[in-house]
Amino acid sequence: MPQFIDVEDKVIGPITTRQFVIMLVCALLIFIEYRLSRVWLFAVEGLLTFGLLGTIAFIKINGMPFHFFLLNLAQTMRRSRVRIWDKKLSDADLKELMKIEVKEEAQKEIAEKRVTEVRLSKLSLVVNTGGYYKAEEEEEKKEEEAKETLPPKTKQPKSISSLLKET
Repeated sequence: MPQFIDVEDKVIGPITTRQFVIMLVCALLIFIEYRLSRVWLFAVEGLLTFGLLGTIAFIKINGMPFHFFLLNLAQTMRRSRVRIWDKKLSDADLKELMKIEVKEEAQKEIAEKRVTEVRLSKLSLVVNTGGYYKAEEEEEKKEEEAKETLPPKTKQPKSISSLLKET
């Protein structure tokens, strides 16, 4: 079974492919800033760019890359802060429902279906075999086998008293 499937592949030493690509983009952006800006503006822009993209590339929060954290933050900010529970029943309705008694038939069914060791072992067989084992079919087979093993009913000899009465 594969292990560590969530670990990113390392490209150069400890740097992953994602981090390498982000740093390449960072270098390209810093070069463009260098060519288009004055020295003092380039220093500020370069530090901000390097800081932002370095953070996105290397920082992890709760074991997640930083860009996933930013996506989750954006989704959370878009959602409404107030959550309303749509309660359909009033407190009086709930109290009335609590007073309703369970039918006697339902109570009898529950009492009949109490779990015994035999029933529990049959249920575990059904679960373990994925439903192939049918407890009812096994019981029917046992009953049929028991009927087949009984000797056929023969005429019983009449008792002595009944024989004497006939004569």
